[in-house]
Amino acid sequence: MVNINEVTSAPGPDLLTPDNCAVLFVDHQPQMFFGTGSGDRTAIINSTLGLAKAARVFDVPVVLSTVAAESFSGPILPGLAEIFPEQKIIDRTTMNAWEDTAFVDAVKATGRSKLVIAGLWTEVCVVLPTLSALAQGYEVYVVTDASGGVSPEAHEHAVQRMVQAGAAPVTWVQVLLELQRDWAREETYVPVTEVVKEHGGAYGLGLVYAQAFIGGHAAG
Repeated sequence: MVNINEVTSAPGPDLLTPDNCAVLFVDHQPQMFFGTGSGDRTAIINSTLGLAKAARVFDVPVVLSTVAAESFSGPILPGLAEIFPEQKIIDRTTMNAWEDTAFVDAVKATGRSKLVIAGLWTEVCVVLPTLSALAQGYEVYVVTDASGGVSPEAHEHAVQRMVQAGAAPVTWVQVLLELQRDWAREETYVPVTEVVKEHGGAYGLGLVYAQAFIGGHAAG
C-alpha cells in the first residue's frame, strides 16, 4: 500500500535524466544496414539521428563504435559523424562491443550507470553488449526503433531476450521526452521541438501546425 505521506513530486530513480545516462551507438554502418530486414531502413536511420540529436541537446555523453570499418562494414553513418564531429569512433573486431577494452573504457569514462543503446544488428551487436553490461550491474535501455535485425523475427526475439534479462525497451522519442520531461524547461524547449519537427514524423508536423496558429509554445 502506498503511504501518501511519502509521495513527492520529485522524479523517480528509474527515470532517465541528462545526468545519469550515456548513449551508445553500435555499428550503424553501410554493410550492416544492407543486411537489415526487420523494418524500414530509412526509418531506422531517422530514429538513430533523432536519438543522437536528443543526446546532443541535453549534453549526454555518447560512445560511437563500429566493427571492421575499413575491411568490411564501412564508415559510421555520416549523420552520426556530423552530429558528433569531435567524437572518437571506436572500431572493433569483436561482435560483442563489451569484449573490446577501448569500448568498455569509454563507457566507464562517462561515469553513468544507465546505458541507452542502439545498433545493428539487434540480435548480435546490440544483444551481446546489453547482456554483458547487465551482468556487470548497469541498467540498460534498448532503443528498438533505432536498432534493426536481419529479419523481424531476429529483431523481436533479441528484444525479448534482452527484456527477460532486465533491459528496458524504449523508442527515441520516448528518450527525448523523458530527458525533457517538463515543457517549462526553457533552456531545452526550442532545441527539443526542433528535433521533433525534423525527425518526429506526424508528431513533428503537428508541432509545425500548432506553432503556426498558436505560437512558439506548442508542444505535446
